[in-house]
Amino acid sequence: MAGRAMAGDVDQLPLVGYIRVSTADQAENGAGLEGQRQIIEAACQRAGRSLLEIIEEQASGKSVKDRPELRRALRLIARRRAGGIIAAKLDRLSRSVLDFAQLLDRSLREGWPMVVCDLAMDTATPEGEAMAYVLMAWAQFERQRIAQRTREALAVKRAQGVRLGRPSGLTPAVWERITTERASGSGWSVIAAGLNQDRVPTAHGGEKWRAATIRYVVARYLRSPKVA
Repeated sequence: MAGRAMAGDVDQLPLVGYIRVSTADQAENGAGLEGQRQIIEAACQRAGRSLLEIIEEQASGKSVKDRPELRRALRLIARRRAGGIIAAKLDRLSRSVLDFAQLLDRSLREGWPMVVCDLAMDTATPEGEAMAYVLMAWAQFERQRIAQRTREALAVKRAQGVRLGRPSGLTPAVWERITTERASGSGWSVIAAGLNQDRVPTAHGGEKWRAATIRYVVARYLRSPKVA
């Protein structure tokens, strides 16, 4: 209910635009910064919405944690300088279904709109909010698929006689989190950063996860060729 109460207030605040290119697609037609900027400005003009600024980022990371400028856009919203975020294309906000679903969930809980032009999605409208919940349901389905693939991979390893298990002191929840995030494509440093941010203790009760530690845990106890 707090998010709904805030929604009425943020209607009066300008949106913050977010545009992004990765090093691999800077020259891609339609994905350049200027093309995204024009789409955002045109969409705001049609809807009669104001823009606080358009934030530019060059980053290829799948997670919000890898994109400092996107985090800055979210801080503008948290500080009530902006009332929501607008992007030209879904894949400019995130190429990970799970990561995008977390961003959507945050916007719905906190009561600020997310506008994605290529989807014609605006969570300030009933239609846009309904679309957001569909995308979040799909993300949950994807999580279940990842977990199922992980279980099947473990079953194959066991059938091959490979010793499997998790490090002593590492809880099942943390072990599942690490393997699930890795299976979804997250890098070692991204997984470590997330655990550190959530203050998850290490297997030996330490406070600092490192990329090398995550890599060792997965390689040592899963022994999958994919982690090499």
